[in-house]
Amino acid sequence: MKVRRTLDGLQIWWCDGCKTHHWADARWNFDGNVESPTFSPSFLVRNTPNQGDVCHSYVRDGQVQYLNDTTHALKGQTLPLKDV
Repeated sequence: MKVRRTLDGLQIWWCDGCKTHHWADARWNFDGNVESPTFSPSFLVRNTPNQGDVCHSYVRDGQVQYLNDTTHALKGQTLPLKDV
């Protein structure tokens, strides 16, 4: 499973670049597919705890696309989501 729902209704997924989970609440559209998820709009996480100041990505069809304004090592790469 690539996305897990928490008891308080958040959808969480693992970010390899930040080495932590990112989450989506009701502000994001989620297609409901926990094996190959798509969310919209993009995720913009600032002041990530482990790997930099900005993580900006799209999650589409089970792939995370790290955008060019990301400041960690996965900037510009697209990788499959890992199990949570």
